[in-house]
Amino acid sequence: MATPSITAVAAQATAFKALHVPGKPLLLANVYDASSARVIGSLPGCRALATASHALARTIGTTDERLTMEQNLALAAPIAAVARELGLPLTLDIQDGYGERLEEVVRHAVVDLGAVGVNLEDSRHETEEIMGEDEAIERVQRALRVAAELGVPDFVVNARSDTFLTGGELDESIRRGKKLLEAGATTVYVFWPRHKEMVETDVQRVIDGLGGRANIQPRKVSPVQPKALTSADIARMGAARVSVGPQLYNAVVATLTEAANEVFAV
Repeated sequence: MATPSITAVAAQATAFKALHVPGKPLLLANVYDASSARVIGSLPGCRALATASHALARTIGTTDERLTMEQNLALAAPIAAVARELGLPLTLDIQDGYGERLEEVVRHAVVDLGAVGVNLEDSRHETEEIMGEDEAIERVQRALRVAAELGVPDFVVNARSDTFLTGGELDESIRRGKKLLEAGATTVYVFWPRHKEMVETDVQRVIDGLGGRANIQPRKVSPVQPKALTSADIARMGAARVSVGPQLYNAVVATLTEAANEVFAV
């Protein structure tokens, strides 16, 4: 794959950043290989492509926790080729930034793959241990600094605020999220614990607390409110970004399993 022009990447990053509008959210159907990227990227509503590290890991038979930086970038390369062919911005899920290799992964993402943004977690992807607040803030700044030095000043960081995920209170994730926005993040993604009900009033609290600069992942809300949040619901609530993580990959696996079971039925 030819090395993308930094001038073109910078212009695309500026356009991509402008798509993050509270109440008119950027909609991202996260992809996991070239085939899914082509299918999603060809849909009329698609304005950008995004990866999900969990789904990428599953395509090579490993787990999100064990996915290395080299594997992540290699798996993203065919997706980047499709994004360039279709003229779409690409944002990569780089997990926690791989420790001291954060600058390295951002540099590869921008220079080699033409990425205009990243998803960056503030918990360590191998253990889900939460980082100290100062470290989390500094990592957002480091990612933005290296992108700017490369000539992409409007690079987009979608910063995950994981204190709620790791057992803390929702208000703490919102408070930390505000700090990450002050550090230069475009949006903040509060990841819901898998065992917690996603109550709509709490989702609204996140969106309002972050001034609309929130990334929300729609899913079933709660037993008393079982209808899944839709992109339209999240737009109405005022968020600037919607992404689905590995949900498309999981749906494909479920469909594949059902079809295969029909083959083996006797």
